[in-house]
Amino acid sequence: MISDLAYQLLQMTLVIALAPGLTGLIRKVKARLTRRRGASVLQPYFDLARLARKEAIVADSATSYFRVAPYLIFASTWVAAALVPTFATGLMFSWSADLIAIVAILGFGRFALILAGMDVGTSFGGLGASREAMFATLAEPAMMTIVFCLALLAGSTQLSTIAEFMTTHDVGLRVTLGMALVALVMVAIAENGRIPADNPATHLELTMVHEAMILEYSGRHLALIELAAMLKLLLYVSIIGCVFAPWGLVAGEGRSLGVGLGVYLAKLAFAGVALGVFETSIAKMRVFRVPNFLGAALMLGLLGAMLLFVSRVLK
Repeated sequence: MISDLAYQLLQMTLVIALAPGLTGLIRKVKARLTRRRGASVLQPYFDLARLARKEAIVADSATSYFRVAPYLIFASTWVAAALVPTFATGLMFSWSADLIAIVAILGFGRFALILAGMDVGTSFGGLGASREAMFATLAEPAMMTIVFCLALLAGSTQLSTIAEFMTTHDVGLRVTLGMALVALVMVAIAENGRIPADNPATHLELTMVHEAMILEYSGRHLALIELAAMLKLLLYVSIIGCVFAPWGLVAGEGRSLGVGLGVYLAKLAFAGVALGVFETSIAKMRVFRVPNFLGAALMLGLLGAMLLFVSRVLK
């Protein structure tokens, strides 16, 4: 019982400790590919510490919810990220690591962020909130089609069960899994505001989505929101690694901590380098093309689920 609790606490600490490092790695790769030295991989940690020490300035028109929202956003994202199996399956709270529940928790965090963006009443906050809500209407259905596709294959929406199915059964190369993987990557890019859907480094009013909703935040409030965004990126990378590359995940009994952590760190490093290369080699699309981008993810997920369902019925 004590060891199970220790492993669960380790995972909760691990995700919050590695999330800024993943963001720093992506920034470093992008800088090196554009022939710049770039900041250190550890720079996001320093930025968060600097923001946490600063005073939080609140607008006169803000309500009390404006102060509470960063804690809600951070808590919901941290809980969702901590539920995803990283280095081991069968942890104490693995029973609650359900993909549908994770989508719902992330939806709550998004709703809290949208309300926070509109709370002060600025034009930028309303602009970003409306765009975020529009993208969510396509991103969440696309994510649900991916969940249905995986559930039809593994017989469960629980992540540990899906990972165990992928490692213990002869799944092989399937077109439906390829569609689900591409759709999940597209949803992850849009949900995290990465290029080509959004540029997290810009503050241009014609293009920004996530940044527009948090322009009024500062100090520790901004640190919590930025850390939540980093956790969300790590969450999607962990889901992709858990479902489509479950190598190194060890079971609840007799788990090898060193092997599991080493493989998970390798997955994060690969994802960080791959995302940095991808963002450097592609241009940002117009903001009004993002619904088409997410619509393609929705169609891929739906087509994959339909093909898998038809193939099971014909058997």
